[in-house]
Amino acid sequence: MLQQFNEKNRDLIVNINGRLVHRDDAGISPFDSAVQGGDAVWEGLRLYSGRIFKLHEHLDRLHRSAVALSFPEIPSREKIIQEIKRTLTVNRMRNGVHIRLTLTRGLKVTSGMDPRLNQSGPTLIVLAEHKAPVYSKSGLKLITATVRRPPPEILDAKIHHANLLNSILAKIEANDAGADDALMLDTRGFIAETNATHIFIVRKGELATSRVVSCPQGITRATVIEICAAEKIPCTETDLILHAVYGADEMFCTGTMGELAGVTKIDNRTIGDGRIGPMTKRLSELYVRRTADEGVHVVD
Repeated sequence: MLQQFNEKNRDLIVNINGRLVHRDDAGISPFDSAVQGGDAVWEGLRLYSGRIFKLHEHLDRLHRSAVALSFPEIPSREKIIQEIKRTLTVNRMRNGVHIRLTLTRGLKVTSGMDPRLNQSGPTLIVLAEHKAPVYSKSGLKLITATVRRPPPEILDAKIHHANLLNSILAKIEANDAGADDALMLDTRGFIAETNATHIFIVRKGELATSRVVSCPQGITRATVIEICAAEKIPCTETDLILHAVYGADEMFCTGTMGELAGVTKIDNRTIGDGRIGPMTKRLSELYVRRTADEGVHVVD
C-alpha cells in the first residue's frame, strides 16, 4: 500500500503560523523543535461535506499532549480552528480532505535539546490535502514487526508526539516483507497496534481491541466502541495476543487517515475466510453514517 500523488494537491496553500504560502515555498526553520528533536505533537483530521469529524476530540488530545510535554504556550482552540478554516477556504476545500495539524515547541535561540532554548512561542502548521481514505477496501496484509512499542514508563503513547521513528522502523519491515503495514507488540508480548492504526478482532460476533497501554487513545477507535455500545454489539478492551488474532473470524484497523479497513492476512495466515467479514462491513457502514451526520462545520 503506497499512497499516490493527487494532482489536485499540486498547488496547495499551506498554513505555517498563520502565513498562507504555496507548498513549494513552505518551510520551517532549522531551529524549529520539530527539526531539532521531533519535539512536536500532531493530529490527523478529516473533512466531510464542510464538517470536521470529531474535531473537538482531536483538539482535546492535541492539548493534552502539549501539556504533557510542558509546552509553555499552546494556541487557543479558537485560534487553531480559525487557522484551519483559513487554510480550507483558501484551498477551496469542502470534502474528501485530510488535515495534518502539527504543533511544535517552536524556534530555539540556538541548536540544542533544552526546552529553555525555546523563547518565541510554538509553531502551528496546518496542512490540508485532497486525500481519500488510504487503505484498500479489498483487505490488508500485515506482518508482525520485530521492533516493539515502548511501555508508558519509557515513552507514554498517550502523548501524540511527532517522533515516529519507532513506527517508521516497523513500517520498513512491512515494506520489505511486501505487506501493507506491521502489527506491533509491546514489551510484554501483547498487541499494541499497527505502525499507524488501532486494531479490532471479531470472534463469534463479539469484538475485542487492545488496551490503551502502549498505543495512543485513538479517536476512530473510540468512535467504533461508541457505535458498538449504541448497537449493543459486545466489545471488550483487553490484552490481546497473536494467537487470538490468528484465530479471529475477522480483523480490521481503525484510524482517521483510513477510517475502517479489513485485514485478511497476517504473518501468512488467512484471517477468517480471507474476505472482508460482515461485522467489518456493518461497522464501516455505521461509521460512514456518523461522518455524514456529525462534525463541526468549518467551511460552506
